[in-house]
Amino acid sequence: MSSNTIVRTVRRSTLRVAAAALVAAAGLTLTACSGADAAGAKSAGQPDKNAATAQSSASGWSGLQSSPAKADATGKQLGGTHAANAGRTASPVRTQRLADGISKAEIYKLGDQHYRAKIVARDSVLATMEAKGRDAGLDANDMFVTLTLDGQVHSWMGGGHQGPGTFKLAGGWTAKVTKLGELRYRAQIIGHDGVAATLETNQHDVGLDANGIYIVLSNGGVISAHE
Repeated sequence: MSSNTIVRTVRRSTLRVAAAALVAAAGLTLTACSGADAAGAKSAGQPDKNAATAQSSASGWSGLQSSPAKADATGKQLGGTHAANAGRTASPVRTQRLADGISKAEIYKLGDQHYRAKIVARDSVLATMEAKGRDAGLDANDMFVTLTLDGQVHSWMGGGHQGPGTFKLAGGWTAKVTKLGELRYRAQIIGHDGVAATLETNQHDVGLDANGIYIVLSNGGVISAHE
């Protein structure tokens, strides 16, 4: 075989190897592009099973609504609204026995100057109070309860005055109670220097810590104070 023949044979072999390498490279490129396109389509229109499950779980929590306040046998509202999932996993900061000797208050801290008290008797929640930005009060069948901004609970029995009218209260305070409408009363708390505070119900009881004198005005117009 001549030297020219040997050269041509080597060149053909080299060209075949180069062509095979190009085909293989093209195949890898097509495979990579195909995988990227599939992933893009998946992310654009068809999320994977894990992502769908996570999204479903998150949206399930967003559907929780506030539950209405509880009422006693006469239909009187006993407390403010509370989130349906509140306190489900949290523990009360403390539990306190109330003045009737039967019920107790479970006190939860929800934030700065934001507390909730559940009034519980025989393992049943009878009412819920919430102090957020202001004190809260409750008339629970002639047991009066206040919840202050710092999470303190005070309770006492009796001593109520039925408004409208003007009444002397503990601590030297005077309350002028007026009726505004159905389940709506206003009480002006008057001291030596005039009106020091105003309580107003709007279908739920309200309360106040007046320098260590605890006052409750019910949505039925009953006012009581305790030192």
